[in-house]
Amino acid sequence: MSTATGAPVSQFDVQDDTGGGLGQASREYLNRVRGGDLGALPAVIGAIVLVIVFGISQGDVFLSANNFANLINQGAAITVLAMGLVFVLLLGEIDLSAGFAAGVGAAILGTRMTEHGWSWLPAVLLALFTGVLIGLSIALLVARLGIPSFVVTLAFFLALQGLLLLIIGEGGTVPIRNDAVLTIMNKNMPVALGWLFALVVIGGYAATNLLSIRKRKKAGLPTQAMSVVGAKVAGLAVVVLLFVYFLNKERQRETATIVIQGVPWVVPLVAALVVGLTFMLSRTAFGRHIYAVGGNSEAARRAGINVANIKTACFILCSTLAVVAGILIASRDNSVSPTTGGAQTLLYAVGAAVIGGTSLFGGRGRVVDAVTGGLVIAIIANGLPLVTDKAGTQFIINGLVLLLAASVDAISRRRAAATGR
Repeated sequence: MSTATGAPVSQFDVQDDTGGGLGQASREYLNRVRGGDLGALPAVIGAIVLVIVFGISQGDVFLSANNFANLINQGAAITVLAMGLVFVLLLGEIDLSAGFAAGVGAAILGTRMTEHGWSWLPAVLLALFTGVLIGLSIALLVARLGIPSFVVTLAFFLALQGLLLLIIGEGGTVPIRNDAVLTIMNKNMPVALGWLFALVVIGGYAATNLLSIRKRKKAGLPTQAMSVVGAKVAGLAVVVLLFVYFLNKERQRETATIVIQGVPWVVPLVAALVVGLTFMLSRTAFGRHIYAVGGNSEAARRAGINVANIKTACFILCSTLAVVAGILIASRDNSVSPTTGGAQTLLYAVGAAVIGGTSLFGGRGRVVDAVTGGLVIAIIANGLPLVTDKAGTQFIINGLVLLLAASVDAISRRRAAATGR
């Protein structure tokens, strides 16, 4: 979609609801879906279908509270890595090195703390700074020299894999013993704090919507009907409260002496990243420039947007978030090894972003897409081993899911182009 001047705009620039109620909002949503704007709908449907399938086949295990918590821990790092990739994919670019950027960041964190006695804060800051340097190096070659991102990041994929081996040694493992780092993925919030977290999320979402309506009314702009906002808040409240309820249940067997319950600490971390990055994309000029460059970089350049700077910032964000994902992986594994960030990590992260609704062709996507897509990937990774122990079957199914997501993306873009959306 474009403005009257021909400049591309993001989905956040258009207010589809002009004050009508739920009926009008539903009709407009259906029109957008028919026009090719599917958003996260395929991912949501896919997640529901997968839960039903795995629940029927392995309900006692898959639908248990303990497995629900494991599902979150399995998907957290992939989700954060996918968030970073969303920024690059929005430009129509790719970063094949993000997985090993996560591994290198984790290795630097681990060696600083374990071998040199650093406290967790300076070690984390150094790891994040390493992510910034990796992203900046990639961006200089892609945005300034014009080398295709596929080639540059493939080269960094190999180089960072070698750097990871040099840092920790072939076959070596760096243990993580710092309690602050281990807490992120291995410990849970107190039950009462979990309920407070739920109320903060629901209240924050409601307050944000109400403030947005108030500002738009003051500016004389169309606003969403209160019934629509109320339905959105109610829907979120149901999901969040059920989420916290299941996580606050005792996850140990009745005969166990250790109590395990509560929301994992990684959940508020991921939630904070989603809120902050979503605000960046939807409420700032920088975010709108990202969509503009991804939609048509030449038009964005003629409109006065510094395309090179936008690309540089996005690659830096991607590599920095990759390091955050690497820290989560190290926390979950209690160690860093030469395979940290390798194997299928990058493929799962790209799959999460695309399955969630981010386009491989640029110009369309949201940070929350990484969450919905990451949920689908986590469900598949968690449920498939319960159904089949054949690794070959699991790889084939994962490949088919990613291919299906890419096909849906291509078809929806073609449909949107045909309908002028």
